[in-house]
Amino acid sequence: MLNMSSRDLVDDRSTAARIRDAAITCFAADGVAATSVRTIAAEAGVSAGLVIHHFGSKDDLRVACDQHVARLIREVKASALTAGPAYDPLAELRTFTGGPPLTRYLARTLVDGSPHVAELVDEMVNDAVEYMEAGVASGMLKPSDYPRERAALLAMWRLGALVLHEHLERLIGVDIASDFSDDPAMMRAYFGPALELMSGIITDTTRDRVLGALLGDPEATKETA
Repeated sequence: MLNMSSRDLVDDRSTAARIRDAAITCFAADGVAATSVRTIAAEAGVSAGLVIHHFGSKDDLRVACDQHVARLIREVKASALTAGPAYDPLAELRTFTGGPPLTRYLARTLVDGSPHVAELVDEMVNDAVEYMEAGVASGMLKPSDYPRERAALLAMWRLGALVLHEHLERLIGVDIASDFSDDPAMMRAYFGPALELMSGIITDTTRDRVLGALLGDPEATKETA
């Protein structure tokens, strides 16, 4: 009986994750309000009743999606900013490809008027404070007299760019809500000026390493003395 329960628990978690990822995909495409539980169920290949069984309601499912996305961003950023000289920006970018559209989900959910948006933003800012402190300790970021305010402003810049991604694409030709990690021209168009703007945050060594990796200059990615 114990073995059977353990196996069923693993299956339940796998099903819940499949439903969650399906919800992220559907919410990213059409928004939360326009997406029904039946639509999510069809995307996940399960019944609507099973969606409710795992998450209770569409609103609770949306909260689970928010928490999942925030956790992924936190884990990836924390790993990147503690890596120091071993940091690989392309690997970080590609972490978010091949699965549900996380950036498009964020772009949608940030403007849908839900009371949960403030909770999501607060969680992301709190996470940013912690992983930026780790970045200072690893030598990738410059120290700040205003660590929380800096994290908040940087988060607002990034999230605001996501919300306005259609205008950003119109102006510089890069859709940051999609995967452009395999397009050198788009990488240059976005990260070139972005790194200039971040010159007060990142160290010169970090800037050179990131530019070298993104623009295909292997010499720039070598650790400097």
